[in-house]
Amino acid sequence: MACEDACADKWGFPHTEVHELSCQKNTVVQQWGDTYVPRLCMHCENPACASVCPVGALHKTAEGPVVYDESKCIGCRYCMQACPFQVPKYQWNNPDPKVTKCNMCYERIEVGRQPACVEVCPAQARVFGYRDDLIEAADKKIKENPGTYVQHVFGETEVGGTSTMYLAGIDFAKLGFKSDLPKTALPQYTWNIMSKIPDYFVWGTTLMTGFWWLTNRKKKVADYEAKLKRDGSNGNGKDEKEEDFGE
Repeated sequence: MACEDACADKWGFPHTEVHELSCQKNTVVQQWGDTYVPRLCMHCENPACASVCPVGALHKTAEGPVVYDESKCIGCRYCMQACPFQVPKYQWNNPDPKVTKCNMCYERIEVGRQPACVEVCPAQARVFGYRDDLIEAADKKIKENPGTYVQHVFGETEVGGTSTMYLAGIDFAKLGFKSDLPKTALPQYTWNIMSKIPDYFVWGTTLMTGFWWLTNRKKKVADYEAKLKRDGSNGNGKDEKEEDFGE
């Protein structure tokens, strides 16, 4: 799959024949009968993953992508539990684990380029553009080709709308899509629940932030000690610059 390979190259992941989202696979193409269905982050208009993240490691950009800042992540994995599409994955076997997911090639979008999977698709099965324009084009296709497409654009209304949307010729449920998703954005439910348990949330966030600080401090100390060994110094040299491990 050209799109899978392009995504793997972009992230530095290995090329595999496993077509399931994982910590080393941010875009896959799955086969359902005679239909091929790409899977990736849905980039919700009001993302549940961002709403539950206690440190703001995930956020929705003005351009559409939901991006992840690994430097802020404390590994709580709330985002994995909150996502209605089970997209975020965790690097369980990594000594310094992070969450992985498609970011719609945000760094490419910022310089006027298309996402890697869209750019490389030989069949132009993936189209990139403004959300309203894509919905308009999809509705036009549906009207001009009666009986060819399902009379619905998946992602237009699901969980408040998404930036990744689908047009298909057979029922979405038969392609592995959930058919019971609400039209209301999930963060509204999230905050309704969290507002009733503020103390637990605050204390839980404080505790996890403490764990993250301690782990990060240990890593900085280890890096600093390794640097001293490389420089052949025991750390007492007067010309050695001080380094702050307080963050």
